[in-house]
Amino acid sequence: MATASEERAAADVLKSLARHLNCLNEDNKIARKRALEAVKRETVEQRLSGGALQELFGGLLKALLKCLSDPAETCRDTAIQILTGFIRAVPKPEDSLPYLMPALAQRLGGKEILEPAEELRLALMETLSLVLEVCGRQLAPYLEDMIKILQRTIPDPFPEVKKESCKCVISVAQSIPDHFHLQAESLLKPLLQTISHQHSQVRVSVTQATGAVIQHSTGKNVDDVLSHLAQRLCDDSPRVRKAVTVVVGDWLLRLPDRYSYFHKLIPLLLSSLSDEIPEIRTLAEDLWKKVGSQWEKENEDDLKDKMDFRLPAPALYTSGVERPGLGCRELVVRNLSKLLPAVGRDIGDWLVQTRVKTAQLLRVLLLHAEDHCTQHLQSLLTVLYHACADPGTDVRAQCLESAKLLGAFVSAEVYLKLLLPHVEDFTSCSSASPWAPLTVLGAILRGSSREALQPHLIKIGDTLAHPEVCQGSQQALYLDQLLVCVDAVLCVCQVDCAVISLQLLKVLVSVQSLASQQEQRNKAEESVRCLCEAQGLSGACELYRQHMADLLQWLSDSHHTWTSHSIQKTQLEIIAMQSGPVVGEFLPALLPLLKSCLEPSRDPEMRLHIFTMLSKLLLDASNTLDSQGGFAEYMEMVLQDLLLPNLVWRSGRSAAAVRTAALSCLLAVLHGAAFPAERVLSVEETLSTQLISALEEDSKLARLLACRSLHSLLKLTTQRLNTDSLNKIYPELLKRVDDSSEDVRVEALKSLSTWFSSLGKNYDTQSCRPHLEFLFQQLLLYMDDPDTKIQDLVLEVLKEASEVDRGLLQQQTEAVREKQRSPEYCDKLLQHMHSL
Repeated sequence: MATASEERAAADVLKSLARHLNCLNEDNKIARKRALEAVKRETVEQRLSGGALQELFGGLLKALLKCLSDPAETCRDTAIQILTGFIRAVPKPEDSLPYLMPALAQRLGGKEILEPAEELRLALMETLSLVLEVCGRQLAPYLEDMIKILQRTIPDPFPEVKKESCKCVISVAQSIPDHFHLQAESLLKPLLQTISHQHSQVRVSVTQATGAVIQHSTGKNVDDVLSHLAQRLCDDSPRVRKAVTVVVGDWLLRLPDRYSYFHKLIPLLLSSLSDEIPEIRTLAEDLWKKVGSQWEKENEDDLKDKMDFRLPAPALYTSGVERPGLGCRELVVRNLSKLLPAVGRDIGDWLVQTRVKTAQLLRVLLLHAEDHCTQHLQSLLTVLYHACADPGTDVRAQCLESAKLLGAFVSAEVYLKLLLPHVEDFTSCSSASPWAPLTVLGAILRGSSREALQPHLIKIGDTLAHPEVCQGSQQALYLDQLLVCVDAVLCVCQVDCAVISLQLLKVLVSVQSLASQQEQRNKAEESVRCLCEAQGLSGACELYRQHMADLLQWLSDSHHTWTSHSIQKTQLEIIAMQSGPVVGEFLPALLPLLKSCLEPSRDPEMRLHIFTMLSKLLLDASNTLDSQGGFAEYMEMVLQDLLLPNLVWRSGRSAAAVRTAALSCLLAVLHGAAFPAERVLSVEETLSTQLISALEEDSKLARLLACRSLHSLLKLTTQRLNTDSLNKIYPELLKRVDDSSEDVRVEALKSLSTWFSSLGKNYDTQSCRPHLEFLFQQLLLYMDDPDTKIQDLVLEVLKEASEVDRGLLQQQTEAVREKQRSPEYCDKLLQHMHSL
């Protein structure tokens, strides 16, 4: 109540303002503006007592509220300022509510907002905020008016009005909670329409207001709100994500019906534990600890045994991570069956952000569930299969971490029973990616302990070495995951891997056979070295020596079915080439395998591949096939069973390519001189026949190889060939001197030079004089060749021939000289013969 003096002071002021109040009805807006400014000057700007201001406010209120509808924006602005000043200063602002609230509702809460100026709408909302602040519970009768206002102003186009409206929502909810819950739900529609506004601060305000509405409502609309909040967890603004974290944490702690929504609210808060902003992570951790502690206290009777006999953390618990409290773990365990289906759906969402958040959440859930993951293992593996094939790197990385946790928490016997069948047949799982089960297996093995895996190593090794697995796909990602699995086993089990050394080597050989990238082959070779180190072996040769017999048997089991598309031919090449000198210790097993693969009836392309491998080995025979000095014993088998049958002419380009490859191997055999001459002589007749036939090949390379092979044959059997064989060879070499290829011509002349040096005592020059005459005549003709290189070579051949029958050659040379053909070269040859 105002005192008498305050009443008199108020009456005096009102009397002095009478003229100004009359001016408020003038048509001239300047007059109205001046009148309002005078009222403001004489009232709120004066240092009047609270009682006097209260009396003045009562006397001026209706006039001021009428000015809120003034056509002039400046007049409405001044009126709002005066009203705000009074509300802030008077001791009983609630006395104005019967007139003030309907006026505000008229300006802001109608079907169409009457206040056109956005700055004044903001000022009116600030006035309403002030009213809520100073009147509090006294506003209960006017809840409907406030709801109408807020329903219109929350979607207001002006962002500042939106923010002020959200502030009012929170104030209303906190000021009159007993009444607010009756109409709270009506605010959710405008709030959810605004929650994705382009301004981050608006999104923050709307999120906070939504939290207050749900907190003080009946709780029936939580489901309508959750999807919107979940989207805000992926918001680009950290302030928005922080606001969502606070709201969800508050609901988990204080929402009346929170137990019914634990399975929907927990994932939202746990998602913030993986936020990229440390402040948000810390906030989420603190809130989650409070939630867990509160739930633990509320359910103390149910948890009594677990609280009294707390189990230690698993031995392989992630280092550097604090173990969640008992209450937090129990909350997750009890809701995990409801959470996993949602995780499975969201892990395949079209938005990358959603998939990343879901993958992060899965890891946090498993960290809380610990060994309780076992009962959900099947569904967890299905989720991981999909996630590990995700194109997003972040998604895959998080899911690999989750798989490692399964290795730490779940018994190896259990997860291998479910996982290995999917590795053997990826179509049995729902993933479309063949490498997904392998990816999960590799990560789980990494997370497991040596002691847990040791009893199951043979099962793991056999599965990885199964043809359907180690030869299941040529895709680079698939082969990468095979290597990851091998490396995981080697890393975790180390020396224990000796029991599956053969299986792991088969896998590594298969990867090298299928890999199209050199980088992958290098990785596989590095894994071979790691396998050696794990067993204390000096190198790959020792490893192959240990398993060569089994590897060759492994290949022999299927060699009858090999074709040009079979991986086994490449596996054989890798084993033979990488084993180095060891391959020479296992010739009795290797050569029959080669014989079977090189039978003329087999696939030409496959034989071509084998011949290519064999030529590489023969070129370095001393360090491969002949490392033990015993290769010569198999000379006849190599020539008769491997090479000669493939030199027989057959039609077709593939057959021609095979003959060329066989000639290359034959040259390597003869050139390497690994075989004694006696063994070569035993097959000389057949060999020379095939080589002579090869001199007529269409392929320049084949003719060149045939010439070189004859050259090597002549050198290897120096002065040991019989006369018939020698006389059968030289005419064919003479034909090649006319070859279209210069290389072949040169090689033919070199071979003829060697032919002359190969004539031993058994070669009767008298009985063979016609052969020598013909040969000398033909060679002398080439003294006229336009190519000086050929002329020089012919001269050298004839010099060698002069050692055989100098008289005959001299006679024929002089005859040529008389005809003035190649006089220069004839003179050189004659001079050479005179010097002998």
